[in-house]
Amino acid sequence: MTDSTMPSALSAPPARIDLAPGLSISRIVTGLWQVADMERGGRLLDPATAADALQAYSAAGFDTFDMADHYGSAEVIAGEWLARERRAGPQRSLAFTKWCPTPGPMTAAVVRAGVERSLERLRVPAIDLLQFHWWTFDHPAYLDALKELAKLREEGLIRHLGVTNFDTDHLRVLVGEGIPLVSNQVSFSVLDRRAAEEMSAFCLAHGIRLLAYGTLAGGLLSERWLGAPEPDAIADWSKMKYKRFVDAVGGWRVFQAILGALKRVADRHGASIANVATRWVLDQPAVAAVIVGARLGDSEHRQDNARMFGLALDAEDRAVLAEAFAQSRRLRGDCGDEYRKPPFLTASGDLSHHLAELPKIYEASPVEGRPGRFTVDTGSVWEGICGYSRAMRIGERILVSGTTATHTTGEAVCPDDPAGQAVYILDKIAASLAALGGSLADVVRSRVYLQDVDDWEPVSRVHGRYFAGVRPANTLLAIDRLVGPYRVEIEVEAVVDAVTGG
Repeated sequence: MTDSTMPSALSAPPARIDLAPGLSISRIVTGLWQVADMERGGRLLDPATAADALQAYSAAGFDTFDMADHYGSAEVIAGEWLARERRAGPQRSLAFTKWCPTPGPMTAAVVRAGVERSLERLRVPAIDLLQFHWWTFDHPAYLDALKELAKLREEGLIRHLGVTNFDTDHLRVLVGEGIPLVSNQVSFSVLDRRAAEEMSAFCLAHGIRLLAYGTLAGGLLSERWLGAPEPDAIADWSKMKYKRFVDAVGGWRVFQAILGALKRVADRHGASIANVATRWVLDQPAVAAVIVGARLGDSEHRQDNARMFGLALDAEDRAVLAEAFAQSRRLRGDCGDEYRKPPFLTASGDLSHHLAELPKIYEASPVEGRPGRFTVDTGSVWEGICGYSRAMRIGERILVSGTTATHTTGEAVCPDDPAGQAVYILDKIAASLAALGGSLADVVRSRVYLQDVDDWEPVSRVHGRYFAGVRPANTLLAIDRLVGPYRVEIEVEAVVDAVTGG
């Protein structure tokens, strides 16, 4: 963020910002994910009527729309509005969408088909911002997908490329692989402040901007809920999801304390709770815009949102909010973990069944003539030549060979970044363990080999994030050299409890 766009208590904060060169967006992006909620039960919204609602948003200056390939008919509705706008004159509105494929082989044909499907629905020659989501980093084909998306960007089918719900470690891998990212869309609110930590520092250092969703907690951050009793049940998906965030940060009492602080600040400025909650997020240096959901034709908040652009928080306001924040618990993990790890803070709750059904990249094979022994191969040419397996299970014990950041194509990942290599390696080890019925939680020993002893801290910090709740025995060694363009190699041993093992 340049000095000219930094928020100030002395001037009205900007209503627009350059997300990337040539891409000027509204700082409040209109989110269309609730289209899927409104279409529950199979009744689709009428595209023409729904497009009328988008027209009203665009006319009010909220001309940037965010959606995804699985948000019901959101792309079709946006396509109707964009076509209507072009018939009347130059297209001014912007359409951001997401591609959320099931993990599997990400060939050029698979990636192109996903992009072309959105192009057809949106009725545009190029997608303004294509954001990529990946369910499980144990499957490394996200790199293949993003490299193909980068090619489609060069071809002109995509103007800009972003990701959604990537944590800092895997954002690091993408940067290390030269993926031209402009944004990462993550949860960021007064309840969920994880993105203000390492995520923001990394993005600011690498020219990536944050698009923040969940900023109003699905509408819970409003006067309607101030002083209200805790609900027994919630009907719509959005509030259902963010009620889980409320529970995770400390419950209804803590939530009410934060609401009360927002109200005190709002009253000082003649603003609303939603205005203050939004302004706090927009004032974070790495944030380009917040995404505020719309229930098309149902509830509109354009006028209240517009008032936020005249609001500037001062030091006293921030002190009031900080005091309330101090009563809450930090959400576990990093951005995006709510989709991949317990406690699964999503609308549907526990996603473990969904993740378990995703295809694994590796498969276990029995060892001929040795009952009770299974091996995993990763397809490396050296496994056959040198006579080893990536991992072997013997009874309840799993041993994983020394592993480097070698992609399925045989290329070294993040050759200049030891931390990025460590991330890729531990994902590869996790996938190998999973194929044999284990997990990183079963690891009892790890050994880390470094090419350069000065890399010990970034690699150890990655190791700490993966094993913080496991704390296996560990040995770290600096050695003379590693074979190939690698900075780090890691091996582990695991013991799978008989009652939980596969």
